[in-house]
Amino acid sequence: MAEVEATPTFGAELKDGFRPASAWVANGIAWLDDIQQFYRERSAIEKEHSAKLNALAKKYFEKKIKKSASLSVGDTPTMTPGSLESASLTTWTTQLTTLESRADEHERYANELISKVADPLKFFGSKFEELRKRHVEYADTLENERDSSYAALRKTKAKYDTVCQEVESKRKKSETSFDKAKAKSTYQLQIHDMNNVKNTYLIAINVTNKQKEKYYHEYVPELLDSLQDLSEFRTLKLNGLWNMAAQLESKMLQQSNGLVERLSTEIQRNEPHLDSMMYIRHNLGSWTEPSDKIFEPSPVWHDDDSMVTDEQAKIFLRNVLNKSKGQLGDLRREVDKKRREVESIKRIKQGVREGTEKKDEVQIVTQLFAMQEDLHQVDRKRLTAEVETSTITAAVGDVTLGAKNHNFKSQTFKIPTNCDLCGERIWGLSAKGFDCRDCGYTCHSKCEMKVPAECPGELSKEERKKYKAERQTAAGSLLMPVSGVPDHIAELPDLSRSNTMNSLSSGYAASAHRSIGGPVGSPKSPAEDTPPEPSGPRPSIGSTKKTRLVAPPPAAYISELPGISVNGSATSKTEQKGKMLYGFDANGDGELTVPEGREVTILEPDDGTGWVKVRAGYKEGLVPASYLEVIPPAPSPMAPQDTGSSINTRPASVYSNSGSSVGTGGPPTKKKGPAVAPRRGAKKLKYVVAIYDYTAQSDAEHNMHEGERFVLVKEDPGDGWAEVEKGGATKSVPASYVQVDPA
Repeated sequence: MAEVEATPTFGAELKDGFRPASAWVANGIAWLDDIQQFYRERSAIEKEHSAKLNALAKKYFEKKIKKSASLSVGDTPTMTPGSLESASLTTWTTQLTTLESRADEHERYANELISKVADPLKFFGSKFEELRKRHVEYADTLENERDSSYAALRKTKAKYDTVCQEVESKRKKSETSFDKAKAKSTYQLQIHDMNNVKNTYLIAINVTNKQKEKYYHEYVPELLDSLQDLSEFRTLKLNGLWNMAAQLESKMLQQSNGLVERLSTEIQRNEPHLDSMMYIRHNLGSWTEPSDKIFEPSPVWHDDDSMVTDEQAKIFLRNVLNKSKGQLGDLRREVDKKRREVESIKRIKQGVREGTEKKDEVQIVTQLFAMQEDLHQVDRKRLTAEVETSTITAAVGDVTLGAKNHNFKSQTFKIPTNCDLCGERIWGLSAKGFDCRDCGYTCHSKCEMKVPAECPGELSKEERKKYKAERQTAAGSLLMPVSGVPDHIAELPDLSRSNTMNSLSSGYAASAHRSIGGPVGSPKSPAEDTPPEPSGPRPSIGSTKKTRLVAPPPAAYISELPGISVNGSATSKTEQKGKMLYGFDANGDGELTVPEGREVTILEPDDGTGWVKVRAGYKEGLVPASYLEVIPPAPSPMAPQDTGSSINTRPASVYSNSGSSVGTGGPPTKKKGPAVAPRRGAKKLKYVVAIYDYTAQSDAEHNMHEGERFVLVKEDPGDGWAEVEKGGATKSVPASYVQVDPA
């Protein structure tokens, strides 16, 4: 047989052929049962032969005893010979004893065939079948993952078709509506939503294609290689048991040693991969990899596969990119960690095969597949984040640079609250939405990804009210009926049949005489055509009979700081105010960072420790008493205190997942405050010093220069990274690049 230069593998050659390969391996495992039955029947024959030999020897021993004297000395001896026998009888006795010994050898051989060949074959047959079932279960899991990706893509496609249909519906309404400007504005907004859904669909296509590539070129080939390894290991075990049976027979039958040696030679020639080679040669098919998914335009809205990159789409893409980039570093580290765990369990499995590990291989394989499933889940998230990042960056570049992201948190609005983006009410007693911790921006959950990254930074209560009113006025103008094109909307395209449909008819009929919110021909009074003031109620869109009340900003209903009652009225308790003489940076738990000149509310005066508890905005903490100047109370307790800050001097938001910021000038000169005594009970800070230079690989990492000092926030948990703080930003650095500063 010709020498094979490279051993072929199932994963490299068969691709998506797991099912037939699993059936082939199952046939080989089932064959072990036939072999062990053969040795059991051979054992029964040997036992029967042994019994017949013993019976034969006993029969002729009895005959010899009866004839021993006559054969030895005759029928009438003159002197009894006693126990002596003739040489012939002794020889005959030796022959009969040899026959009994051979019978014992056959009995021993029969027992060893059961204990050393048949029973191990039965054990390995059940074990290999259980291992094969684990492979089948894991293959089903991989198929479910693949099918779930395709199902998710189909849902995204259906959503895209639905929103395209809505755009077509809005277009038809704009042609028949009495309020053309308002209908065109609604149609334009619907186009923006359609573009966002389209971009999501394109991203989902790329993600599905990458996951499909992983499935056919990594996951399934790896599983096929494992199945091939199981089949070849079965052959190795079978060869070993065949050798054992041959050795047992060789001990019993020395005269047949030549035949048994030839059998052993033939067994040794049965290389494990020869069966695999024959199977591969007879199962090579014309497999074709499924083609990549492509963009499919909606039947009612003809479009191409280019990303939408207008300003509205960039806002959505910036928010998606910001989230993906923020998660990418953690996901990559998690994938590396889980991949190391999988490699470790694979080494244990190999040790079990080699006999260096005394563990149950079935449990090890089950644990390995569970770990690989966890790895695939995290890797799919990492792959999704990478594809989203690369797809968006290739289309519009890194739009997160210079973005001032809102510091959003999930919020339950139990009072009437309006969305600052669309102006609509966040409905329900337990309505879910988001608000910015810094500037108080509120929005629906569905509007979060449409909010521009234009956070003005941390604002005082009065500044929040002012900005809230401005945002509500801008958002409310989107809902008001207007006589012309609004200033914040670009010139609308001509909504004709020719430039919205290329060739096919939409298939949806619309009556040109259908009214929009009112009877046909009902006249409108001049008062109805004039938009009302933003602070008062305004009529509902497209209606002449019903009016719609827009809720005031949330600040009119609740207070966000203690000590302020409903509707902003001052409480009966007079709060003591103070002003920071110097800027203070928090150095421990419970302390508060406050800039110079900031007005604060004193919550707890100095109790002799040299520290005062204050509130700045919505944050509370301790500052040195020597850094604070107490402001005498105003003559009228009802008069609001001037915060002393303006919109132009408030600090910019430092919350950003992208880790990028754009400076507008040199750093301001900061007055240095007096020395501060350590706070009793304060946690001692731990510092580290960089021992090597390091360039950050992502926005979640710090740049380092040798000798640079950082505050240690979190030590290495085992993944090789530590969290440190410098300049108010907490990021990761390699743990091996820093050492604890003993100073």
